[in-house]
Amino acid sequence: MTARNELRLLPWTGPDGKPCYLSTDSRGGYVSRLADNIEAVQLGSAAELLGHASEILGKEEAEPEELRLLATDLTGALRAALRVATSRGHRLPTPDLAACEGGDEGRRPPAAAFG
Repeated sequence: MTARNELRLLPWTGPDGKPCYLSTDSRGGYVSRLADNIEAVQLGSAAELLGHASEILGKEEAEPEELRLLATDLTGALRAALRVATSRGHRLPTPDLAACEGGDEGRRPPAAAFG
């Protein structure tokens, strides 16, 4: 079992809309692979929806019902994408704090970047 802070946020919610988490030491398990596949589908659908949104918003006059449906679909896609980003962000390795002891110097871009 993993520690609480190592739980994976899954790309779906429970019956009450509450988040679902996976606690496992295996990244290649069935539920992990299922979650990876669903995340890929969600992100792919969001990309397709973005293209569709560009088409609708490029029209001279879009119907109000069409815009309402688009807004609803975009809201769902954004919610799914944020869940994927949150889940993946939690699984990133924690930076070595000892390497950052020099303060902010290591994080500033070179002066040439502002040129």
